[in-house]
Amino acid sequence: MTPVLSLRNIHKTFGGITAIEDFSLDLHAGEVVALVGDNGAGKSTLIKIISGVHPPTSGEILLDGEPASIPDASIARERGIEVVYQDLALADQQPVYMNLFLGREPVKGPLRLLDRRRMIAETESLIKELDVRIPSVRATIRDLSGGQRQGVAIARATHWATKLVLLDEPTAALGVAETARVEATITALKARNLAILIISHSLDQVFRLSDRICVLRRGQQIGVRDTAQTDKNEVIAMITGLT
Repeated sequence: MTPVLSLRNIHKTFGGITAIEDFSLDLHAGEVVALVGDNGAGKSTLIKIISGVHPPTSGEILLDGEPASIPDASIARERGIEVVYQDLALADQQPVYMNLFLGREPVKGPLRLLDRRRMIAETESLIKELDVRIPSVRATIRDLSGGQRQGVAIARATHWATKLVLLDEPTAALGVAETARVEATITALKARNLAILIISHSLDQVFRLSDRICVLRRGQQIGVRDTAQTDKNEVIAMITGLT
């Protein structure tokens, strides 16, 4: 199959500092790839390159096998790439359904009024499909738990993504039960045949969710392993430089 996303020899510098050096990776539909490494390894920089926040200094990005330019985040979204950052970027004072359409609200009629009925119906359908357990799509974001907020952020990415979802530490501040619910939502994402790239410091989570594991260390790509054919000891050795 043609990869949804291909990164070829990506290099990124900030002034005289090299953040990413010669990184290459293919992401396929219906696949979860975990990006792991210590703090400062370059994981978040790589996510920002894919999502159009930072342009690569050199290298090539391909979408569905065709060379692609992603000069900014809005172009990334137009090309079907959505990101769930650690801060979630949710509007706390707005209800769930408004957050799902934030910045892309549908309108109707000559007065271009907000089509709230459509937003509510589409949000309810998606929340049910992904089994995100919230009191109501009319609930205000500030009244939800951390896991419920994360579920809403992932649902929003799911609603708009047609190719790829990038997840940056999706369960970093959550308890055990909420983490399990978010992981179930990510598994539902995979079932929608999207490509998924996840950053996680939890190797237990990485081994539960991923099909492949890509290791970064100090901006360098150490290797890519099929999850089923490696173990934590090998991955830790790659992260720490013991191999």
